[in-house]
Amino acid sequence: MNAFSNFCQKIYRNQFMRFAFVGGINTLVFYSLFLLFHQVFGLFYLVAHITAFLLSMVVSYFLNVFFTFGVKPSLKTFLQFPLTQVVNFSVSTTLVFVFVELIGLSPVIAPILAVFLTVPITYIVTAKILKRDGVSHES
Repeated sequence: MNAFSNFCQKIYRNQFMRFAFVGGINTLVFYSLFLLFHQVFGLFYLVAHITAFLLSMVVSYFLNVFFTFGVKPSLKTFLQFPLTQVVNFSVSTTLVFVFVELIGLSPVIAPILAVFLTVPITYIVTAKILKRDGVSHES
């Protein structure tokens, strides 16, 4: 239990690690929604990808505001937050298409691979937008 506690403390102390942790949670939310829409409801993989992405973005906003960056949520940052995802969305959607249509990977695997390639860029853009006003509730 001590090793787990140390691991949790390391994550909490490092902002990028918190971002990565939140990203992992958000990836699970996204992927669960994607599978639900694609496998259960039979939506075309790109439609399922886009729908799951948009819904998981709302979850991501609140996790990043409260846990990752320790800032107060506002309508301004909520409305700007999708800008953090423009590059992520564009790159990940393009990668999903390339992985499925050009490389021949399964549409079930392609979104996961795309996520890992977009994390560093998304962190930088997210930090700039959410921390721009400097309104923090961390001590």
